[in-house]
Amino acid sequence: GNLSIILNYFFAGEIFELKAELNSDKKEKKKEAVKKVIASMTVGKDVSALFPDVVNCMQTDNLELKKLVYLYLMNYAKSQPDMAIMAVNTFVKDCEDPNPLIRALAVRTMGCIRVDKITEYLCEPLRKCLKDEDPYVRKTAAVCVAKLHDINAQLVEDQGFLDTLKDLISDSNPMVVANAVAALSEIAESHPNSNLLDLNPQTINKLLTALNECTEWGQIFILDCLANYTPRDDRESQSICERVTPRLSHANSAVVLSAVKVLMKFMEMLPKDLDYYGTLLKKLAPPLVTLLSAEPELQYVALRNINLIVQKRPEILKHEMKVFFVKYNDPIYVKLEKLDIMIRLASQANIAQVLAELKEYATEVDVDFVRKAVRAIGRCAIKVEQSAERCVSTLLDLIQTKVNYVVQEAIVVIKDIFRKYPNKYESVIATLCENLDSLDEPEARAAMIWIVGEYAERIDNADELLESFLEGFHDESTQVQLQLLTAIVKLFLKKPTETQELVQQVLSLATQDSDNPDLRDRGYIYWRLLSTDPVAAKEVVLAEKPLISEETDLIEPTLLDELICHIGSLASVYHKPPSAFVEGSRGVQHKRLPPRSGSPEGAHSGGAAIPEAVPAVIPSQGDLLGDLLNLDLGPPTTGVAPAPTSAMQMGAMDLLGGGLDSLVGGAALNCNCQTLGWYFLPHLQVWLLAMKAKGLEIAGTFSRRGGVIHMELSLTNKAMSVMTDFAIQFNRNSFGLAPAGPLQVLTPLSPNQTTEVSLPLSTVGPVMKMEPLNNLQVAVKNNIDVFYFSCLYPISILFVEDGKMERQVFLATWKDIPNENEAQFHIKDCHLNSDAASSKLQSSNIFTIAKRTVDNQDMLYQSIKLTNGIWVLAELRLQAGNSNYTVSGVLERERYRF
Repeated sequence: GNLSIILNYFFAGEIFELKAELNSDKKEKKKEAVKKVIASMTVGKDVSALFPDVVNCMQTDNLELKKLVYLYLMNYAKSQPDMAIMAVNTFVKDCEDPNPLIRALAVRTMGCIRVDKITEYLCEPLRKCLKDEDPYVRKTAAVCVAKLHDINAQLVEDQGFLDTLKDLISDSNPMVVANAVAALSEIAESHPNSNLLDLNPQTINKLLTALNECTEWGQIFILDCLANYTPRDDRESQSICERVTPRLSHANSAVVLSAVKVLMKFMEMLPKDLDYYGTLLKKLAPPLVTLLSAEPELQYVALRNINLIVQKRPEILKHEMKVFFVKYNDPIYVKLEKLDIMIRLASQANIAQVLAELKEYATEVDVDFVRKAVRAIGRCAIKVEQSAERCVSTLLDLIQTKVNYVVQEAIVVIKDIFRKYPNKYESVIATLCENLDSLDEPEARAAMIWIVGEYAERIDNADELLESFLEGFHDESTQVQLQLLTAIVKLFLKKPTETQELVQQVLSLATQDSDNPDLRDRGYIYWRLLSTDPVAAKEVVLAEKPLISEETDLIEPTLLDELICHIGSLASVYHKPPSAFVEGSRGVQHKRLPPRSGSPEGAHSGGAAIPEAVPAVIPSQGDLLGDLLNLDLGPPTTGVAPAPTSAMQMGAMDLLGGGLDSLVGGAALNCNCQTLGWYFLPHLQVWLLAMKAKGLEIAGTFSRRGGVIHMELSLTNKAMSVMTDFAIQFNRNSFGLAPAGPLQVLTPLSPNQTTEVSLPLSTVGPVMKMEPLNNLQVAVKNNIDVFYFSCLYPISILFVEDGKMERQVFLATWKDIPNENEAQFHIKDCHLNSDAASSKLQSSNIFTIAKRTVDNQDMLYQSIKLTNGIWVLAELRLQAGNSNYTVSGVLERERYRF
C-alpha cells in the first residue's frame, strides 16, 4: 500500500514536469516532452491528464511532432470526447495544408478517432481529400471511408461517400484503385446484401489494368476482389486467367496464393479438353513448389493450402512428389503436413518411391513422426490396391525391428488392411501373435484382439491368447474391454464346445462386475442373443462387414469448394469456414465455386456426379395435409409402430409463395411414422453419414410437443476414438429456427455407442429465406472436428396451438385475399369422414373453423397459424364414398417478410 502511494506521488510529479515542458516556447523541448508522453502511454501509464497540453502542440509545421500528437489523439480521444472536439479545427486546417503528407496524416487520424461526437465535423475534410489532386491523399481517404463506415454507416451513406468510393475504382492511379477496392470489400463484408461491389466486365478490366502497377498489398486486395467475380462464360474466364497468371511469379507469397485462389476458382469454368486448361495446370505447380523453400512458418501455411489444392485437383502436383519428402531439420508441424500430402499424391506410379521414404521415416527418433509414418504406410495400402502387398511386407519388416511403438502402430494399421482386403493377407497373423506380450497401448491391444477374434478359426490357440487378456480385464481400458467381449463371443460362435467356460467368464465380468454401462449393455445383448437364439446371434455377430473406405479424412466436397474460395486466408489454414471461427455477422456469407462449363447451375462443382447416397441426407417430404390425415394420432394399442400407409400424390398447392414442391422437397413419400402418446414422430432419417464425418453418424427427425419444437437426434460413434464436447449451431433459415439450449450429450460417446438427444428449438433466431423454404443447415462440433449437413423439417412443426381464427375474422380474411393467391391440390386414397379428418388435423394444430354440406359434399374451413405469425386458410372438400379429397388454400401473403 505504501509503495503504490510513493509511486503515485512520483508519477504526479512527472506529470507536472511534462505539463511544463509541453507548454515550453522551445520547439525541441516540446518535441522531447511529447516523446516522453508517448513512451509513458506505450508502457500503460495514464497520461490522459495532459490531453489539452498535447492538443496545443498540434499547431506546428514539424511533421514528426504532428505525427506524435496524432498518435496520442487516437489513443485518448475516446476517453476524452469533449476535449477531442478542440482538435477538429486543426484537422480541417491540416486537410488543406500544401504538404500532401500532412493532408494524408490528418485524414488517416480522422478515421482512427472513433468518437461519434466529432465524426460529422470530419465529413467535409474527408470529401475534399477523396477528390484531392495527390494520389497519396486519395488512397488514404479511401481507407478512411471504410473506417468511418464502421463507426457510423448511415452517415457515410447519407454523405454519398460510397458513390465517391465507387468512382475511385476508375482512378488513374493503381494504388488508389487498390485501396478503393479494399475499402468497398471491407464494407461489403459487413453488409453482404448491399451489392456495393457491382462487378461487371468493364470494372474487371480496370482492376486487371491496375493489377500490374500496384504494390504487393494492393495486388492482394484486387486479386481477392476478382475472386468474388463470376465470369459470364469460359472465354471471359480464360481471359482473366491469362492476365492473372503473371502474378504467380511474384516474390510475395501472399500475392502468389491470392493468384492461385483466382485461378483455382476460374478453372472451374474451363472445359477440361481445352489446351489452355492443361497449360494452366502446368503453370500452377512451380509457384506452389517455390513456396516450400521459405521459412518453416510460411511453409506450413503453404502446405495447408496445398493440402486443399491437392484434394481438389491432385493432377497439379502429381509429378512433384519429391518436394514433399521430409528434411531432417523440418519442424514436426511441417513434417506431419508433408506426410499427409504425400499420401494424397500417392499413386501406382510413385508408390515405390513413397514407401521407401516412409520406411526411412519409421526409423527416425521423433516418436510422434514415426507413428504417423507407420500409419501412412497403412493408408497407402488402403488407397493403392496394387501396393497393398508391398505395404504389408514393409510393415512386417518394421515389426521385426521390435521397437515397441513401431510394432504397436503396425498392428493397428494391419487391422485396417485386413478390413479392406479380407482373406488376403492372413498369413501374417502368426508374426503378429508373436508380439502379443509387447503390446501396452489400448488401441494396439484392441486391434490385436479384433484380429484374434475375427480369424479365430485360423489360430489354433486363439482361446489361450484371449484368455491371457482376460486375466486383467478390469484394468483394461473400455476400448479393450468392449473388443475383448466381442472377440470371445465370436470365438464361442466359431468353436462353441471348447470355449463355453471362457464366454461365460467374460459375460459375467461384463455384466455383473463392471460399472461401465456400455460394456454391461453389450454383455446383456450378447447373453440374451446366445441364450435365446444362437443362430440369430451368429448372423448378427459374424455378419459380413463393409469394407473401409479409401480416404476417410477427405474434406466434404461442399466445404472443400468453400475453402478453395478462401485460399490464402486463415480459413485455409484451419480447414474450417470463416463462420466457424469469426464472431458476429462477418464471415458468415458462404462462398462457392462457379458451376463447371457445360454443367447445369447447381451441379457438383468438382465435375463428378453427386453420389446417389446424398438424397438420404436431405430426405424428401410427402404431401403435407395428406401425410397428416394418414397418420394414426391416437394412443398406441401395442408396442409396435403402425405399418406405413400408401404414398400421397403430390399437389400443386402454393401456400407459401415457393409452391408446395419447393416447400416439402418435391417428391411423394410413404407416411412412415411412429406413434408417441398423442403426437407423432417420423422415423429417424440419416442426415450425416459416418464416412463423411470421421466416424460420427447423425440421424434425426423433428417433433412438436407441448408447444415446443424438438429436434430428435441419434448420435452414433463409428470411429475408433471417444467423442466429447458436442455442440450444435444452425445457419440462418426461413423461420428463425435455433437451438433453445446446448446439445446435452452428458457422457463421452465411446466407439460403437449410440446416444439419443432431444434438442428443444426456438423460433427467434436470425431469418434468411432458404431454397427450399424448409431447408435447415446445421453444424455439429465435437472434439474431433466441425461437421456440416442439411436437412428438411416438416412444415407442420411450425403450426402453433393458438391457430384457431374467429369465424367472422376468417370470413373477412378469406374474402379480402385475391383469387390469384388461391391454389388447389388433391389428396388421394384417404378413407376418413369429415369428423375424423377434422379431429386428426386438429391434433396437428390445423383447426376447423366451420363446416357445411353442399350437394352431399362436406366442406371444412380451416385455419393454420405459423410461428412467425403467418395465417394459412384452407378449404377441405370430402364426399361420402369418395377417397379423394380436394384442398383449396390461401395465404396472407403481404405479411410474409424476409
